[in-house]
Amino acid sequence: MLKKILKSFDYSIIIVYILLCVFGLVMIYSASMVVAVQKYHQSSDFFYIKQVKNLIVAFITFTITAFFPYKAYKSNKFLGIIMLVSVLSLIGIRLFGHNTNNAQSWFKIGTTMIQPSEFVKLSVIIYLSAVYAKKQSYIDQLNRGVIPPLLFLIFVCFLIAIEPDWGTSLINFLIGLTILLCSGMRFKTMSKLIGLGLIIALLLSPVLIFKKDDIFTKGKVSRITAYLDPFGTKGDEGFQLYNSYLALGSGGVKGLGLGQSVQKLGYLPEPHTDFIMAIIAEELGIFGVAFVILGLSYLVLRGIYIAVRCRDPFGSLLSIGIASMIGIQAFINLGGVSGLIPITGVPLPLISYGGSSLLLLSASIGILVNVSMFMKYEEKYKKKQESKTIEKSKYNTRGLKVH
Repeated sequence: MLKKILKSFDYSIIIVYILLCVFGLVMIYSASMVVAVQKYHQSSDFFYIKQVKNLIVAFITFTITAFFPYKAYKSNKFLGIIMLVSVLSLIGIRLFGHNTNNAQSWFKIGTTMIQPSEFVKLSVIIYLSAVYAKKQSYIDQLNRGVIPPLLFLIFVCFLIAIEPDWGTSLINFLIGLTILLCSGMRFKTMSKLIGLGLIIALLLSPVLIFKKDDIFTKGKVSRITAYLDPFGTKGDEGFQLYNSYLALGSGGVKGLGLGQSVQKLGYLPEPHTDFIMAIIAEELGIFGVAFVILGLSYLVLRGIYIAVRCRDPFGSLLSIGIASMIGIQAFINLGGVSGLIPITGVPLPLISYGGSSLLLLSASIGILVNVSMFMKYEEKYKKKQESKTIEKSKYNTRGLKVH
């Protein structure tokens, strides 16, 4: 049985996943060696060692989810547990969370930092995929088929937004919408849902006007100001984006060489987290950037391919949810680094330093590998059954000819 499972694994996903993780580890060491000493008064390999430990846990998690049958996730008991844990953890953050960078998004346990909103992404994917897979027979009925799961999504996004973590909240919402759009509903139902959303937005607009000072805080406005005029505000709000531009531009085609970044020498804040792509571009040039983008693009496209080929609605929606999570998060991070969109503080999948994000993505990619394995196994079984049917029909035909 184990031999059959191993033969059915999608090794292309596993190879790309490992390559990106190892590449990210190397770049984390290069990007963080100076800031670890200057800012955190630690040894130059401080973040590197911590990320090695994160990787060990992540690889174990990946192995478990790759072997664990994904169909077990859609049981009502499991869905109830992840819903309850997700909501309680996000409420708990408001009461016992640790504040970092003006956001109360972390539980601090000793020296370990855990970000529940990262794991909620996978909870949203599993819950919505399971519910919409079960509702296929009445997916076009708004009251029964569409709206109830959306209420959970909106509530979860609200709890994340008030941390405040608008970037992660937006990612969760976009993942949910992607799963909804791929759930099999007709265009007519989708149009009704869009119309309902516009009406709700119109009704909530007075709240935005009266609460604009609470919603659009100085920190959020500064990010928009930096996005609109990074060079004019390079001494204040635009400092991070301005230095990101310098890193991106100075790398050129070949880069300055591994470890030779200038911007990581105290100019670019937190170069090993959200802005690690700027350091990659500066040190390794277009080749380093292309390696990361092509690797992440392959995972996204492979996830979509599995979703299209998978005959099980739950497996298909799971795959599209995981693929969209990787793609959306990568786009938001790269968009912020390049100035395409305002900075949101979202890490680059599998590359940026961070245990919570790496653990979530490893678990998710493990599930994707498991869906692919079951898909291949079922395709092989179907082919065997079809060949047996053909052989049987040939035998019956020969028997009729004899008579």
